[in-house]
Parts: sequence; C-alpha cells; structure tokens
Amino acid sequence: MGKIIRGVSKNARFFLVDSTDIVQKALDIHKCSPTAIDAFGRLLTAGVMMGSTLKGKDLLTLRTDTDGPLDNMVVTADSDGGVKGYVSNPSADVVLTDNGKSNVGALIGKGMLRIIKDMGLKEPYVGMSPIDSGEIAQDLAYYFFNSDQTPTVIALGVKLKDEKTVACAGGYMIQLLPGAEECFIGALEEKIQAIRPMTELMMGGMDLKRILKLLYEDMSSEDNEKLIEEYEILEEKEVSYKCNCDKDKFYRGLITLGKKELNEIFETQKFLETECHFCGKKYKFTKEDFKEILEVK
Repeated sequence: MGKIIRGVSKNARFFLVDSTDIVQKALDIHKCSPTAIDAFGRLLTAGVMMGSTLKGKDLLTLRTDTDGPLDNMVVTADSDGGVKGYVSNPSADVVLTDNGKSNVGALIGKGMLRIIKDMGLKEPYVGMSPIDSGEIAQDLAYYFFNSDQTPTVIALGVKLKDEKTVACAGGYMIQLLPGAEECFIGALEEKIQAIRPMTELMMGGMDLKRILKLLYEDMSSEDNEKLIEEYEILEEKEVSYKCNCDKDKFYRGLITLGKKELNEIFETQKFLETECHFCGKKYKFTKEDFKEILEVK
C-alpha cells in the first residue's frame, strides 16, 4: 500500500504521496520499459494527488496524446485513493540523457494533456493543456496555472532498483491559495530549488512527514528574515493501484455488438475472451452466456 498526506497552511495547500507500491504494481501488470515506467509512474503519482481533491464518487482521468514513442497514457483516480492506468506502447524506450538520466521527455514527446472530471453530471468536465516538455510535472503545473489559475509546484519521481523492481516513487504538490503572500511565494521558490529530488529524499530514508517538514522549515524572505509558516495535516490515508473491472461490465459491453455479430463470432470460435486494459485480467464468454440474446427472434 502507498500513502498520501494532504493538508493546508496559511498560504497554500499541499499533497505528498509515496506511490512506490502503486508504480511497482503498474510495472508488474504492464511490463513497461525502464523509461516507460518512469513516465507512467509519474502520471500515476500525479493522478493519486489530484484524485484526493475529489469528493464522493467523482472520478478523474488524465490522458496524454503525444507524438513520442510512448504514444499515449491513461490514468484514472478516485477520491478513495484508488488509481489505475494503461500505456499504449509500454515496451517503448529511448536512450538515456547525456548525464545518464531517464529521458522521459523524449519518450513522451509533445502533444495534448486532457483532464477529465466525472462529477455525476450529464457531461464530464474536460480541460485541455499542451504537453511541451514531456516531463509531466512541468506540464501539469502549466495546466494548473493557465486553466485553473492556480500557481502550483509539482515534483514527481520514479527510481528503479533494476528493470523489474521499483526502488521508490512519489511526489508532492503545493498549490498557492488565493491571496498568498509574496514573501511566502518567494521563499517557497527558493526552497524548491534548494532541496534534492523527491526520490533522493525517499532513498535517503525520509518519510512523507519529514519531507513535508523539510519543505516548510527554515524558509527565509528576500531580506533573510526567517519565515514561520505553520501547517496542518488534514488527512493521511492509504492509496493503491486498484481496478474495479468485473465480468458483468465486459458482458454489458459485448451485448452492444448485437445478435448478428455475436452469432458470427461463435460460428468460428468456441469462446470470446476479453482483457482489461488496466489490470490485464481476462474474462471468457461462451455462446451460452448470450443465450437469452441470441434466441430472441
């Protein structure tokens, strides 16, 4: 199980997540290349944090459509800490950067990010934002600033132990509240530039609360005066890679094929098999399963 904490201070609200188990489950299911799981893991991590802003049975979907080798990614998150997703081309990979780091930007490329919120209304809310850097965090920050008018700092990271093992994964998101003080904004910018990447902090043994404390402690303004920004943790909960697929959902989808097409399928094969994009689970259907539909005259 992963973990998320969210809270608020005078000038901002924050989210921090340890998504190591989530990204490991995604790697196990989708068999991603090292760079692909780095990219996919970042989007899953962002999805968990953004999902925690939802209420009730609302759902959030993040979809990337890009010109890089990865093609597109889809991540769906709920308000209970559940997240799932899939990648169009999980085996795609690119060479490392000159300094030996994962080249996520090259793998994703440029394109469009869609943020879809299903809040139980007739039509879901769909926000769109360009993907320019391919680094996920930067592109999401751009979306929040331009579409939601919410200045946001996002850090996302995935570190592998080997091609099949995730050493750690996580991220944080800090969003300024309306009327945030300029001195806090400046101090936060300096702090973000000064601290090490999320995965390095996690590999160094820091848990989420310690990382949160690091983000807020020893802030100073331009005139070097120490700023004290009290914060409050509002919620701590477990998060996980969770798929809610079942045979009935696939059955309801298959009956839309109609009597004629179903008959044609079973004339050439004994069973029909479907596979869930999100978790890889397979469901088999025989002609007997559609008996009531196929016997209708």
